[in-house]
Amino acid sequence: MDHDLIHLGLVEEDDIVLDDAALSLARLDHADTDLAPYDDLLEAIGERLAAFAGPTTTAQDQAAALAAVFADEFGFAGDAETYDDPANADLIQVIDRRRGLPISLAILYVAAARRLGWSAHVLDVPGHVLVLVGEEVAPVIIDPFRRGMTVDRDQLATMVTAMDPEPRAAVRHVAAMPNRAVLLRLLLNQATRAEQSGKGRRALDLYTRMTIMAPGYGHA
Repeated sequence: MDHDLIHLGLVEEDDIVLDDAALSLARLDHADTDLAPYDDLLEAIGERLAAFAGPTTTAQDQAAALAAVFADEFGFAGDAETYDDPANADLIQVIDRRRGLPISLAILYVAAARRLGWSAHVLDVPGHVLVLVGEEVAPVIIDPFRRGMTVDRDQLATMVTAMDPEPRAAVRHVAAMPNRAVLLRLLLNQATRAEQSGKGRRALDLYTRMTIMAPGYGHA
């Protein structure tokens, strides 16, 4: 059994580093892959973010820096053309291809922001995943799938009511996700696609990883 996977099941929630953890999960399917180049790239992204944003920044500045660096400089964006490709939920392949699902791209944005001491969270929205940047008083919401586009209140309301016409019911489902829940969502995307394509053994392996990593969480 993989020691990194066991470690993720034991470590405190707040001690999980999202992109490191997601790369460790991806390496379970790429045993011969050296993660050093990926770590180097993430470090380079962090350096560019720090340089772009400067020492004193608002949430708006931080959100703009994330979009400029990830999308404009490094070319990360959502894969709208082949959305269901399993590679979009595999962080090694996401970094290689610069394309991914909302959850995998959100992991990259949030982890990079946190390394700089910025407040950032993966935001669970019905039918989608966004990134919340900044403190509660004046946060900014951005959409990594759409190249870091800012999402205002009206746009967010449209997103949530599209999934549930009752606004109060929909809003209850908008929340910052704990770290393990983020990683579970990543694996669940892979497991669901494996089931849909008739790969039962692959789906079982992924559900097993989910259970080891987060035995206290439901998988629904």
